[in-house]
Amino acid sequence: MPGIWISRFHSRSWQGHYWALQQHLARAARLWDRPDFARLAWRDQWRFWTRGVQPVDGACRQRAHAAAEWLIRAWKSTPDDGVSMGYFPCDPPERSPLGNGWRPSYPETTGYIMVSLLDYALRFSDALMRERVLAMAHWEARIQMASGAVQGGAVTTPEHQRPAVFNTGMVLHGFAALLTHEPDPVLEQAARRAADFLLTDMDDEGHLRTHGAFVTAQPIKTYNCLCAWGLYRFGALVQENRYQEAALRLARAAMRLQQTNGWFPHNCLSREEAPLTHTIGYTLQGLLETGIAAGDENLIAAAHKGMQPILALISPEGFLPGRLHADWSPAAGSSCLTGNAQLAVVCYRLYQVLRDRTFLEAGHRLVDFLKGLQVMESLDSPMRGALPGSFPLFFGEYQPAGFPNWATKYLLDALLLQDRLIEERA
Repeated sequence: MPGIWISRFHSRSWQGHYWALQQHLARAARLWDRPDFARLAWRDQWRFWTRGVQPVDGACRQRAHAAAEWLIRAWKSTPDDGVSMGYFPCDPPERSPLGNGWRPSYPETTGYIMVSLLDYALRFSDALMRERVLAMAHWEARIQMASGAVQGGAVTTPEHQRPAVFNTGMVLHGFAALLTHEPDPVLEQAARRAADFLLTDMDDEGHLRTHGAFVTAQPIKTYNCLCAWGLYRFGALVQENRYQEAALRLARAAMRLQQTNGWFPHNCLSREEAPLTHTIGYTLQGLLETGIAAGDENLIAAAHKGMQPILALISPEGFLPGRLHADWSPAAGSSCLTGNAQLAVVCYRLYQVLRDRTFLEAGHRLVDFLKGLQVMESLDSPMRGALPGSFPLFFGEYQPAGFPNWATKYLLDALLLQDRLIEERA
């Protein structure tokens, strides 16, 4: 643990530590005005100190329904058809212009939330949910940049939009998911423009270049390989090999970076030496799903090789450190819950492909722990059904003191997979 704190201390400048402390103190001062959230935060902190999280066995569908309902609550909280970036009750007014802790719509994650909610709608024959996903998709098409790119950050006016390849790939994936089930000329045109932007942004080695203004400036972001999945899926849908070939170049460029111990460099939003499990999860899922779609055993093997060392870091209860060093040692004392959910999805999908029960059991440990942290209080609570950004909720390192929409999105994905696998074995 001392090594973790030393590593974290050296990852920021003195000025960075000062501003982080200021933000924590400002959020703490606002707790007095949010008694429901304050009780949840202190309970969560106590469970962190005492290792008191009780994993939840079963209840997949109940938890999935609550997660989907929260995502729709986040969608309804905005004045447009995008999904709110999340619920952060201790935000200052300038960060929460919608009021009551809800942040503005987030184009990137609305894109891949569409995939999850469509999967949910098909699983439970929910026609209303499909209509809502379609509304999200047409909103994405309306705000798409003239270049075909999707902007970085929260939704903004056209003159302030800045392109980001990762965001473009996530929205493309949402378009492709919908188009797989029903034709829509508007969405197909928007998807093609997004796919063409990705192709023009790719360098000779297969890496995407335009990362946007909200991440550290580095020439390679390995987690961009998740864009390959949506790009390959769209290419298969429209039967144009150039998109599929580009998707494979992108995935294989990431695969070539893998080290002998399974590690991927250049794989974080902010700390190059200690990436989040969130971005590690992006990379592994991108390689795995593109490999499955293309029948490329090398990509599947790379995902397997990258997931294998993580299994030993998952506690018997399901806790996983939120950042990792290149030797797979923990680099954070808190847990990044989004990353846990993503890696659970990777485990389940590896089990479906390889039938290795080690991955099935690891997926269950991760998901059952997350179910113990999903908020299931009062029906009227704006937190009900949501998963926090970190454990502990208030003092964790990733998206502290709130509920980013992508944490609940990936929880929903993991719950739907767990439900299918339990049903399969019944």
